[in-house]
Amino acid sequence: MEAIDLENTIESILFVAGEPLPVPRIAAVLGVDESDVDMAANRMRDRYSFERRGIRLVRMEDNLQLCSSPEYADYIRLALETRKPPQLSPPALEVLAIVAYFQPVTRAYIEQIRGVDSAYTVGLLLDRELIESCGRLAVPGRPIIYRTTHVFLRTFGLESLDELPELPHVESSDDSREGIQSAILELKAKDQGSGVGDRGSEGGSSESLEDRIIL
Repeated sequence: MEAIDLENTIESILFVAGEPLPVPRIAAVLGVDESDVDMAANRMRDRYSFERRGIRLVRMEDNLQLCSSPEYADYIRLALETRKPPQLSPPALEVLAIVAYFQPVTRAYIEQIRGVDSAYTVGLLLDRELIESCGRLAVPGRPIIYRTTHVFLRTFGLESLDELPELPHVESSDDSREGIQSAILELKAKDQGSGVGDRGSEGGSSESLEDRIIL
């Protein structure tokens, strides 16, 4: 398959899907190597950015997704009569940072670091699909453990968890809280300056449009 044909085909697939698709799945469908899909995606991403297109190609670990460019988010909301979801509160950002840096974690671990009950905030982040349950800890009571999602990566403009701001060395819970507070400031800056949202499509994405236009 010619390079331009490969790029156009990937673009068409992602446009209709309206949700993240794994690179291995795309490669298998097209009968090409995963490295070919990776290179094509990189070229597409660079071209969209250079031409200041209304869409962006976003990579989240081994998943690709077409999203709206953040600078046009306000116009999209006006045209489609959607509202901007409220930004995350400081407690929500704190819990999200703890999950992001120490995942997989239990709610008890989150509360040990924060020193307060976090049931409501964990539930809020679950509803926003920024975190998800990923099993149960093999201890008495078998508490649920949580991790971040692809929505988290997309919202904060991260390709992988490796791009999280580095935490300073910690030796105690107090040190952990101080380090997390610093990381929260960086995450909050990304949250306020992102605006990347999924493109609404007819492809059957389970997300609502409101969920797909930034946090």
